Amino acid sequence: MTTAKPRTGPAQLVAILAHEAVDAVIDIGANTGQYGLMLRREGYAGPIVSFEPLPGPRVALAETAAGDPAWRIAPPVALGEAAGRVVIERSAESDMSSILRQSPLLETLSPSSAVVERLTVPAARLDEQTELFDPDWRRLHVKIDVQGYEPQVLEGCRGLLDRIATIQLELALRPVYAGELDWRVMIDRLHELGFAPALVLPGYFERKIARMLQLDMVFAREAAGSG
Repeated sequence: MTTAKPRTGPAQLVAILAHEAVDAVIDIGANTGQYGLMLRREGYAGPIVSFEPLPGPRVALAETAAGDPAWRIAPPVALGEAAGRVVIERSAESDMSSILRQSPLLETLSPSSAVVERLTVPAARLDEQTELFDPDWRRLHVKIDVQGYEPQVLEGCRGLLDRIATIQLELALRPVYAGELDWRVMIDRLHELGFAPALVLPGYFERKIARMLQLDMVFAREAAGSG
């Protein structure tokens, strides 16, 4: 979900990428390229590989990245835990589209996010897309913003864990997609993989109920002996 965030957050994110000596950013759920543009505004000049399976946003993404030789657009696949095909529910607000069904809560709070069509697209694991990565990239930052499907995408990253330095996830304080996991479950899962929270970025605040529903969290590898 794309929302305006304080400039201090993006600047801190780019500071983490520099501190962790990140070689490249893998932008999963790129939509129209908002995340890549934010990184460029904040001074990150390294490689970006963006994944976006929906045709409309993908066209806009290609236009956003045009003229930036360090920004690659991956083939139009939906990343997850297995290769095959999946159905994406395309929302009237494209950044609300998801493989998961919308919950009654989201339908009530955000009628403008109504599903307008269901598209079948190819699916793949990230760790099977390594031909897109330069072999010299040994420290990756993986950003996953896929509207509740983050656990499945994370599972498809397992073969790359030794190359991942930092991970950014959108987490649900209050799930708005069917089957979406609670933020505490996801933090525990990242801990099991050897990552600890490094930065919290404000996310979707719903004024109708005066609650933040989602936030972004950046995780970095835990130092040896820190657990």
